[in-house]
Amino acid sequence: MNHAKKASEFIANENRTNWHDKSLWLVRTKRDIAVNRVAEWEELRELASQIKAHTLSKLDDYLLQFEKNALKNGVQVHWAANGKEHNQIVLDILESVNAKKIVKSKSMLTEECGLNPFLEKHNFEVIDTDLGERIIQLRNEPPSHIVLPAIHLKKEEIGELFHEKLNTLKGNSNPDYLTAEARKHLREKFLNADVALTGVNFAVAETGQVVVCTNEGNADMGVHLADVQIHSMGIEKLIPQQKHLGVFTRLLARSATGQEITTYTSHFTSPKKDGQMHIILVDNGRSNMLNENNSTALKCIRCGACMNTCPVYRRSGGHSYGSLIPGPIGSILAPIKNENQHADLPFACTLCGSCTNVCPVKVDLDKQLYNLRQQITQNGNAPKLMNFAMKIAGRVLSSTFLYNFSGKFARIAVKYLPRFILYSKLNIWAQKRELPKVPEYSFKEWYKKNNTHE
Repeated sequence: MNHAKKASEFIANENRTNWHDKSLWLVRTKRDIAVNRVAEWEELRELASQIKAHTLSKLDDYLLQFEKNALKNGVQVHWAANGKEHNQIVLDILESVNAKKIVKSKSMLTEECGLNPFLEKHNFEVIDTDLGERIIQLRNEPPSHIVLPAIHLKKEEIGELFHEKLNTLKGNSNPDYLTAEARKHLREKFLNADVALTGVNFAVAETGQVVVCTNEGNADMGVHLADVQIHSMGIEKLIPQQKHLGVFTRLLARSATGQEITTYTSHFTSPKKDGQMHIILVDNGRSNMLNENNSTALKCIRCGACMNTCPVYRRSGGHSYGSLIPGPIGSILAPIKNENQHADLPFACTLCGSCTNVCPVKVDLDKQLYNLRQQITQNGNAPKLMNFAMKIAGRVLSSTFLYNFSGKFARIAVKYLPRFILYSKLNIWAQKRELPKVPEYSFKEWYKKNNTHE
């Protein structure tokens, strides 16, 4: 995977790039307005960060407490070491109740595990019921954002998609019309579903309950209509007590979309009468991260605020990252899981620190990205051209003579070399922009000439 190559494909469409950038910055602006209305915002961030750090330090104890209380509530609890085990558990549950049709609310974990294609291979109908997720499911592509999965698409493209897949009126891209048609399409799926599956935003060890936050009510619709409900949960979603929940619900929606709270904050504690409730606790590499330098990334509550503010993500699109979770947090999680495959992602960052500033649980994203760069370089996984360039730069910057000579040579070259040589493929900087005007002197030469105090 090469982020730079994929990003160049995205920005080739300048109108889309500018629109994508402005759309996400609008969400960031809404977040700022919502945050500024909460006088104790920084105290909430600090408290949430400490709660998460404490929970991760005793994660084994809290997981066992959660399981014990969930079992008391009549819930069936399953443990999955990886995505393969998670998918097999889901399959076993479906087969045990002779289910064929499943409705899902938004779940990045099931995307991570590859649940949809796995079940489809076993001849199950799996319908994503979050509108954005349903759109990208119909397009057979991954989400480009963890909260706004179809943010890379324009309404006209969705209109064409719905005309092809849902037989809507050709050329009609009115959002109200498209939403109403999607609602009719999904209502039928809800009414005929055998099983409802959801992700989990938070789980409370003290009560054994899971909490799902949505704006469309699709998680509730699925769970209340189906006899069997399955909740797929990453083990890092745990918090110790119910009183802690209010801290995170105040932070989540404001950080994600600028809302005071999500439209639906649903608490699922026990199965319906004559129904079944299953919770699948999924590790899939999370416990290994507890021993890593980047373990604080497990604090992440998947609000997407770091993506909305990131200048690289906003202007390169989520699909350019080549990982399920894009943006700053994805640039940490992906190389931790597979450094060889995603070694370039920590370098797709300006280290401006804006992501860290907006993170509601104070994950030190920029610091972790910097540390990953060092680790990847030391392991020999940095791009070869970058390694070569850094060695040359290190040699030049460590020698006064070479530094002065290189600066003078560069000024002469830019001034007199033919344009086709300066703007060749070897000069990446000049592929998208003009080189700056060359000064007559270097700063050192100018200072020496104009310093009258010597």
